[in-house]
Amino acid sequence: MTGGQRFDALVDARGLSCPLPLVKARQALMVLPSGAVVCVLATDPAAPRDFEDYCEESGHLLAETLEVEGIFRITLHKR
Repeated sequence: MTGGQRFDALVDARGLSCPLPLVKARQALMVLPSGAVVCVLATDPAAPRDFEDYCEESGHLLAETLEVEGIFRITLHKR
């Protein structure tokens, strides 16, 4: 599901409901340096919109959102 992409942290939030995927991603981002890449796996249908809003507010880059068989892969770049 990660498609061979390089990332600095993987947040597996499958099965978690809002706001937990975002909370776990924020925890991962806090300990990483600027420019780090975080891959989030989530099944909550609200996750893509939550991450769009979060990135708009925080300044992090929402690089990609893909959905395969009900699993969202959300890739963030820390500002």
